[in-house]
Amino acid sequence: MSEQSTARALWLRAPGEAEIRPVELAPPGPGEVLVRTSHTGVSRGTEALVFRGGVPANQHEVMRAPFQEGAFPAPVKYGYLNVGVVDDGPADLLGRNVFCLYPHQTHYVVPATAVTVVPDDVPPARAVLAGTVETAVNALWDAAPLVGDRIAVVGAGMVGCAVAAVLAGLPGARVQLVDPVPSRAAIADAFGIGFATPEAADGGCDLVLHTSATSAGLARSLELLVTDGEVVDLSWYGDRPVTLPLGEAFHSRRLTIRSSQVGTVAPRRAHRGFAGRLAVALRLLADDRFDAFVTSTGSFDELPVTLPRVLTGEPSGLLHRVEYGGRS
Repeated sequence: MSEQSTARALWLRAPGEAEIRPVELAPPGPGEVLVRTSHTGVSRGTEALVFRGGVPANQHEVMRAPFQEGAFPAPVKYGYLNVGVVDDGPADLLGRNVFCLYPHQTHYVVPATAVTVVPDDVPPARAVLAGTVETAVNALWDAAPLVGDRIAVVGAGMVGCAVAAVLAGLPGARVQLVDPVPSRAAIADAFGIGFATPEAADGGCDLVLHTSATSAGLARSLELLVTDGEVVDLSWYGDRPVTLPLGEAFHSRRLTIRSSQVGTVAPRRAHRGFAGRLAVALRLLADDRFDAFVTSTGSFDELPVTLPRVLTGEPSGLLHRVEYGGRS
């Protein structure tokens, strides 16, 4: 443990300014594990919001990541897509690849209950998607789509693509991924579902899942519904106001907007708990088509330089995977 008593972590020292800082680690105690990080993922939607300092003051506590240090807007250590190898801890976990909701850091010590073993048929590099796919699983537990439903997913960012990918297995369903960026069609093609720009999207939807975090996307989601249809909104708008045309057909067509947020297990499946939900997400990641979500990679050492480009690039990619070279 003495060689690993100092780790390095990515911190946001001020909105828009990232740096790597040393972190002193205590040896793992009873019931704890020391994890050596192999990969992390940059969650472009939420981390972009944090990066620009856009978390509203009244949501600072609600938006805290499980192992966050510091406070919004900055300085803060934030992130939650981490895969690594257990170097010290209970015998049944030694040497195992694990997923943890931990920020970008080379090594860390957490309770053994905070890590989930990555199944043998899921490559560690793909397992960084577990947190995003877990969000999709929770949204579909909330939405409860039915066999044969006509469904649109509006917004083809990380979460929207994950929702569409999971929906691709629903028998008889018409699933269409909707986004103004034509390159997102590659994800739809990989999973055998439809793709359209917002203007060309198919209407008559029984269900729309909205993830674009824009007023225009949410308004278009309502337009795509049948009478008595429902929009499940996964977007996190941060401090941005949302404008909706609720004076048009919203009431006469009896439309519904409801929220879904991964911080709470969907009530329909509350008995499964957080561990059960994450286990479902990791099982889904045995599908190698999810590799299409990784649109860029880079090293941990260069993350302070690459992160601003990753989070503000236009058009944005999907997952930026961070590789750790074994240094402490």
